Amino acid sequence: MIAANKLSKQVGPLLFLALIFIALAHTQSTARTDKSPLAYANGLVGTAPLDDQKLIGNAPPPGEQLYSGFTSPGARLPHSSTELAPINANLDLSYPAGVRASYFYSNRTIYGFSSGAGNSPTVMPVVGDWTVPPERSGSVYDKKQERASPGYYSVYLEDYRTRVELTATTWTGIFRFTFPQTEKANILLDLGFSSGDVEVVNDHTVRGKSPNGKSCFIAEFSKPFQSFGVFKQVPSRNRDPLIGFSDVEPANRAITGPFAGAYLHYATTAGEQVLVKVASGVSFEAAEARLHNEDPNWDFDAIKREAENAWTSKLNQVEVKGGTEKQRMLFYSCLYHSFASPRLIAKKGEQFTGLDRELHTAEYDRYDTVPFWDTGRNQIVLLTLLEPNTKVDILRSQLDRARESGHMATSFHGDNAIFMYLGDWKRGLNFDWASAYEYLRKNAMDPKGPRGHLAEYMQRGWISDFIPKDNPSPPYADGKAGAATTLEYSWDDYALAQYALKLGKQDDYKMFLKRAHNYKNVFDPSIGFIRGKTEDGQWISPFDPREPYYNFMMKEASGWSTLWLVPHDVRGLINLLGGRDKFDAKLDEFFSTPYTAKGICRDCTGVIGQYVQGNQPDQQAAYYYDWGGQPWKTQKLVRQILEQMYGSDRTGYAFPGMDDQGSTSSWYAMSALGFYPVDPSSSAYILGSPIFDQAAIHLGSGKTFTIIAHNNSTKNMYIQSATLNGHPWNRAWFDHSDIAAGGELVLTMGPLPNKNWASSPASAPPSMSDNEQ
Repeated sequence: MIAANKLSKQVGPLLFLALIFIALAHTQSTARTDKSPLAYANGLVGTAPLDDQKLIGNAPPPGEQLYSGFTSPGARLPHSSTELAPINANLDLSYPAGVRASYFYSNRTIYGFSSGAGNSPTVMPVVGDWTVPPERSGSVYDKKQERASPGYYSVYLEDYRTRVELTATTWTGIFRFTFPQTEKANILLDLGFSSGDVEVVNDHTVRGKSPNGKSCFIAEFSKPFQSFGVFKQVPSRNRDPLIGFSDVEPANRAITGPFAGAYLHYATTAGEQVLVKVASGVSFEAAEARLHNEDPNWDFDAIKREAENAWTSKLNQVEVKGGTEKQRMLFYSCLYHSFASPRLIAKKGEQFTGLDRELHTAEYDRYDTVPFWDTGRNQIVLLTLLEPNTKVDILRSQLDRARESGHMATSFHGDNAIFMYLGDWKRGLNFDWASAYEYLRKNAMDPKGPRGHLAEYMQRGWISDFIPKDNPSPPYADGKAGAATTLEYSWDDYALAQYALKLGKQDDYKMFLKRAHNYKNVFDPSIGFIRGKTEDGQWISPFDPREPYYNFMMKEASGWSTLWLVPHDVRGLINLLGGRDKFDAKLDEFFSTPYTAKGICRDCTGVIGQYVQGNQPDQQAAYYYDWGGQPWKTQKLVRQILEQMYGSDRTGYAFPGMDDQGSTSSWYAMSALGFYPVDPSSSAYILGSPIFDQAAIHLGSGKTFTIIAHNNSTKNMYIQSATLNGHPWNRAWFDHSDIAAGGELVLTMGPLPNKNWASSPASAPPSMSDNEQ
């Protein structure tokens, strides 16, 4: 204190206070930086939409909600199928519109909570009178008291004066309800519209099963309920009343039908807690074993700590320094969401029902399908970097699913499983690559397989479209997406060509390489766009590249967005557009032409000019300047997308569009680190502009890859120079082989572009056409 008084006299009181303020601010900033990755991750990120109309475009269609990321704030473990999450959208009484998401941040009433995987029930605590679903007895909740972190969720239900807390193990979910003093505390659970059987077994156990009996659940309660009953919905025959009638049977133990459920009644003292734990399985015995093996006691806090420890081991694999508090929050939240898929079906030794509808015992950790059109563009690479052992199990799972079903999974559009298999082979994973090729090749050659319109593609080298009678711009959703599908298959075929070459299959290599050029067959040089054709080979007219389509010529995208769907041969696209200068000018036009579509595409949100960050078709386009010799434009655009499209709304939780099981999250996570896998089947990583001063990526192999950005800031977004593993680096990309044994990428950043860095043709990332020059 004496020293402080002396300093105050020397510099004056105002300056002294200013110095104290600066010191405190620095101390607070340092303290915030010391927060753990787990503390930064917020499950609410991605649950809200953008709110700046110039970033939204013209969505949503009248009468609908604008798309958010549709992420879940619920409690779960990495890749777990068991998720306990709030439900604030009563979908059974809502109009179908796009994605049927059960949580939307701005909704203010909670109708229940999901309780796990399979045929697990919806659970809801109610104080006072209640009604039978689908009407549901909802409660307003306090947004200020809502918490969502990895492995945990809590909320306060204002109408019922009840706190709800959720956490999970791999196969069980546990609820902790803190009730007020009341004689009318109830816990409701039901199986929803899908129907099923529900039975009250004793005074602390309820169980149920799906109509086919192949999915069962058991729910146990920490305290015996004082009374009970069952209920169901009786559908109306003449839609009067619209939702039918309720059937409530007090003291009865069993019921079957739509929304079959049970109500359990308690009288509680103030602050009294009732816990409920739920598990599901292929039988009651399997569900009960999971319940008692994973959650033998009623220690909610211990289960929560175990869940947090599981997430800590994942999130700590990437350590970042620098950036803002918000950027760190968004980064770790996106990294958290990146582990959303694929979902675990069975641990090694457990039983599951395969695609052949037979009961199997897992020989390894078995996972559900990979959403290849979505996460197959980026997240599959992130998982390989961070959890290669898990990734091998995912590879095995997809191959065994192919053996059970006869074909490799395709996921929505395209045939992109090949990206994961080839990319992982190039990144050094150990797997039976030849066995996978059997099914990858079958997909590409069997006209009766999952590749739609394959016979036409093989015969013509492109897929036609018919011109609909009505306006083809959204909401029209018919058609073959012929032009976009041709591009997707061309990309798939180039990966197959490389795969065949690695196996020594020269004939297949030549065949698929020839097909990989088919994207050129739907490029119209007279206008410089990818364009659909009719069956007679004529260009479809009229054609407006600004109009988005769901399945007419394009796939959930406009002609502008679809133009860039050639990640395997960006150099070939450069040639089609007339060289690097014209290619860069086309990109400039793409990112600056105002979004003025007449058709409303609910998926096309998060716009910069014609660019759409909220959907997959053009999410790689910002990195294309690295091929065009203007990498500084990629650096600026990536920073702009990170800043404007994520968390820029008033809540701070917005995504530019659907996360699609970790895809949009993975874009942020990887781009924030400074690189992105434009073509996941390639081993190349394309450079952008990191937002952190330092990032240490602890690879699943045990090695560490560190990215250091000197002189980094919001304004200093441009790379001035670089070294990789101690050597000067003048390329806008690096290969996995450069970091497989660990490595260090050091970037020097500045406020102005260095137009000499990585701008020569030799510095561009690889393309199919490189070997054809």
